[in-house]
Amino acid sequence: MPASPVIVRPFKRDDVACVLRLMRGLAVFEAYIDAFRVTESDLIEHGLGDNPRFGVLVAEFGGRVIGIAVHYVIPWTYDLNPTLVLKELFVDETARSLGAGAALIDALKRHAAAIGAPRIEWSVLASNENAKRFYLRQGAIHDAIWEPWTLPIGTDET
Repeated sequence: MPASPVIVRPFKRDDVACVLRLMRGLAVFEAYIDAFRVTESDLIEHGLGDNPRFGVLVAEFGGRVIGIAVHYVIPWTYDLNPTLVLKELFVDETARSLGAGAALIDALKRHAAAIGAPRIEWSVLASNENAKRFYLRQGAIHDAIWEPWTLPIGTDET
């Protein structure tokens, strides 16, 4: 089977504008764009600084960044192993049939194995049936035991 023309690699300084564009695309898709505050400076400082707080894998096709997988690590949990958390997975709508999402998931699995993480965890927008089907095809399982909760701090939402 020939190799995919999609290349996945860690992001670098030259990718920051593209990563931000895709992050904003996800914010539009998931309807939180009005609350989106991330800037290029934030990505540089917190993702490319001396002690990065998160990582970004980018999927490239024909020299163009078409997808991102933003992730971070919980250093240890109940089993004393790290958990890789996928915060955002997004592929540009015009490039969704190229295999970038699967390539990003494969790269995340390799990264998890390299750091000794026995699992990758993430949340899916409840209404995003396409994403759920995609994740099932990648071998993911729905966690029917746990459900996400949020506790707003310092807002009028409480």
